[in-house]
Amino acid sequence: MEKWFCLSAMTVAGLLLLMFVLDLAIGFPFGKANLTVDICGFLASGLVVYLGFDAFKDLS
Repeated sequence: MEKWFCLSAMTVAGLLLLMFVLDLAIGFPFGKANLTVDICGFLASGLVVYLGFDAFKDLS
């Protein structure tokens, strides 16, 4: 069951990472409202993906 938690966290964080990267690049979906929020969201999402992947490796 812990593997599902890791996979779901990586999936959600990956989708958010994609959204923040798209917003930085082309202004979709948030319309480039705030550069600082985009960068912090990008870093936080990337960190969650990394931590989820690291935990998933430990469980395997």
